[in-house]
Amino acid sequence: MTENGNSRTSRRTLLLAAGSAGAAAFAAACSGPATTRGAAGLPQAPAPPTGTGTATGAGSSAPACVLTTESGEGPYYLDLDRVRSDITEGMAGVPFRLDLTVVRVPAGCRPVAGAAVDVWHADPSGTYSTGKDTFFRGTQLTDAAGRCTFRTIVPGWYRGLAPHIHFKVRPDRHTETTSQFFFPEELLVRVYELQPYARRRAPAHPNTRDSRYRDSGAATTLTPSPDASGYRAAYTVGIT
Repeated sequence: MTENGNSRTSRRTLLLAAGSAGAAAFAAACSGPATTRGAAGLPQAPAPPTGTGTATGAGSSAPACVLTTESGEGPYYLDLDRVRSDITEGMAGVPFRLDLTVVRVPAGCRPVAGAAVDVWHADPSGTYSTGKDTFFRGTQLTDAAGRCTFRTIVPGWYRGLAPHIHFKVRPDRHTETTSQFFFPEELLVRVYELQPYARRRAPAHPNTRDSRYRDSGAATTLTPSPDASGYRAAYTVGIT
């Protein structure tokens, strides 16, 4: 399945880059209008790429807030409110842990407790769950420190777009922030040589074939760090 390539810019959101040891903050514009709404043995990961991303090491100062244009959620968002941290449903892939913190920037980057955070992405074959399927979809509520964690895999690729993970932050019933995250291309190339990704021949340049990634992706790509048999990354999403 692929997404509609037409972007729908909605509102502005502040994305505050946050660093931790070996991880980096990242956020990006999401493409395509939403057309689907519902009711409210893993492989060993390759070595991480070098010389990419903007990781902030432990003990270094946090970078300044970055103003980013928010775009549409794509056609495969489902408002399921399926609260869980592990969204894999036992499906194979290179493990990826996503640690996030939600803060309210106008309030001095105060942590936002109780915000609903939705995450969704394609499986290794480039397919999104639809209908009764719910793989690689989940919701977490941030704790008192504004934090939550998702355990998933590196997403698969599909035609035309750079591989990505969608996210939506809903601090209340009336507002939301929607965007997406990219991965370093060198890491994707290595991961896609492994099963189950290698069942399809991956593009030589999974990111740079996407014109929108070429235009703005360099500033919105994370730098993952090794984590057991996979990777992990941390970031802070600052909302207005």
